[in-house]
Amino acid sequence: MPTEVADGVFDITSETEDSGKRYRVYLFTNGTPTIVDAGLGETAGAVIDTIDEMGVTPERLVITHGDGDHIGGFDALVEAYDLETWVPERTEADVDNEPTHRYGDSDSIGPFTAVHVPGHEPDNHALIDESAGIAVMGDAVSGADQRGLPEGYFHLPPAFYSQNLNQAEESLERLLEYEFDVGLVFHGSSVTEDAREKLDRYVNFPGK
Repeated sequence: MPTEVADGVFDITSETEDSGKRYRVYLFTNGTPTIVDAGLGETAGAVIDTIDEMGVTPERLVITHGDGDHIGGFDALVEAYDLETWVPERTEADVDNEPTHRYGDSDSIGPFTAVHVPGHEPDNHALIDESAGIAVMGDAVSGADQRGLPEGYFHLPPAFYSQNLNQAEESLERLLEYEFDVGLVFHGSSVTEDAREKLDRYVNFPGK
């Protein structure tokens, strides 16, 4: 079942492994109904079933970066809903349906501003809606509980899954240029209160 993590924003977790690792997409229902990221190809059916049960007809799909658990369900979602699609210009998209739009740093996508935050992957982007106080982090950070720490805080993604962890940490400074209260992650638990303040403390820890 979907979980409403902010007003009109739903976490659709389509699969949870025994290890606790979750695969999810986000559905924004205010304004133009928008899916952020597409999950795995094999979980797209579960995402579509959940959206249909909600009675929502999405119109737009935005991809944060090209990892398989973020773009794998792209074609299935596009074909189910005839979506307008936005894919980073740096992403090598192995998809059957050509993206409608390519975007880069600082581009506007509906209410979102795209922020290039490389490190985990060179094409990784966050999407920030300052008017709603929401940031979709891509894989710039994970929920701290992914690493066995308390929920409600951020942590860098595991080095095993990141191309350049030093660059990933440096990129977090860019997110602090924006105002947001909710930080949505794809791995671990999202931060739904004081997200920017908590990220600032993480980035600018005492003694840095």
